[in-house]
Amino acid sequence: MNPYLQISHIDKSFARGTAGNDVLKGVTLSISKGEFVSIIGHSGCGKSTLLNIVAGLTPATHGGVVLEGQHVTTPGPDRAVVFQNHSLLPWLTVYGNVRLAVDKVFGKTKSRAERHDWTMHHLHLVHMAHETQKRPAEISGGMKQRVGIARALCMEPKVLLLDEPFGALDALTRAQLQDTVQEIAARLGNTVIMITHDVDEAVLLSDRIVMMTNGPCATIGEVLTVDLPRPRDRLKLTDNATYLGARARVLRFLYERQRRPAAA
Repeated sequence: MNPYLQISHIDKSFARGTAGNDVLKGVTLSISKGEFVSIIGHSGCGKSTLLNIVAGLTPATHGGVVLEGQHVTTPGPDRAVVFQNHSLLPWLTVYGNVRLAVDKVFGKTKSRAERHDWTMHHLHLVHMAHETQKRPAEISGGMKQRVGIARALCMEPKVLLLDEPFGALDALTRAQLQDTVQEIAARLGNTVIMITHDVDEAVLLSDRIVMMTNGPCATIGEVLTVDLPRPRDRLKLTDNATYLGARARVLRFLYERQRRPAAA
C-alpha cells in the first residue's frame, strides 16, 4: 500500500554566485495518515527547508513529494503551515484572520452562515472563541499562535506543517499549546509534521522522531518510534522508562553529531 505522504530522494542546493550550498542530500521518508512526526536536528541542518519543500514553498533540486498520489509542486490548502512567527494580519480581528482563510477555501462551497459557524468552530477548538473581536496587538503571543493554528486547521488540510510553532513562547504557554495541539490532533486525526529543537516536546507529541545529520548535505540520520500510549500526560511521563529512554536516545544522537560534526 502506498504511503499517505512520500518524501523521495530530496536534494536541495542554493546557488551563491558561481558556488552552491548543498543543504539536503537524499532525504527519503514515508508518513502514514494521522501520524505525528517531529523533525529535530542542529541549526543549519535543513529542517525548515525540508518543511518548505513539503509545503510547496520551495522547489527541490532533485527528488519530490507525493501526497495521496499527487505530486506536490506548489502551495495549497491541503498543506497548511504554522510558522514560529504567527503571521497574522494586524488590521484584522481574531475572527477576521480565521474567516479570511475560510472564505478563501470554502467561499464557493459553504454558505455565509456555514462559513461563520466553521470559523467559530475552529476558534473554539483552540480556546479563542472569547477573543474574536480583538486584534493581534491586543492579545498575547500564545493567543496569536492559537489563532494561527485555528487558521491552518479551518482549511481542513491533509497535512499540518508546524515550523517551531512554540519556539518564541514562555515555558508555561508552550506547555499549554503543546497540550492543545496534542488534543486537537487526536480529535481530528491530523497528519502532522513538526520542526522543533526541543527534545522533550518531540518525545511528548510524536509518533516518530526524525533526527537530521548536520549540514551541509544533511540527511536523515536516525528515525525513532515513540511507543507511548495516548493521550500523554507530561507529569505522568516524568519517570516513565519508555519516555526517558526515547529522550536519552535523541539527546545522545544530537550530542554525538555536535561533538563530531565531520561524522554528520
